[in-house]
Amino acid sequence: MTGVDPSRLDDQQLMKELETIHRTRHDTLLYASNDALRAHNERMAQLEGEYLRRNPRRLVSAGRTREGARERGGGDPGEA
Repeated sequence: MTGVDPSRLDDQQLMKELETIHRTRHDTLLYASNDALRAHNERMAQLEGEYLRRNPRRLVSAGRTREGARERGGGDPGEA
């Protein structure tokens, strides 16, 4: 594993790590080697998994669900 085990980070450190990895995601996808992209994917999954473990009841915006998207008219084109 690259970096500190996410379970050892305090909440503030975890959020900082998540912000950093999300900020670098696009450039990693476009320009990094396959090994670097694989490592980035693994680290992102570790950090996001730890966040979800710590925040199982996090606020979920209704507009970010399938039902909410359908209500906005953004449902699947095949639905009618």
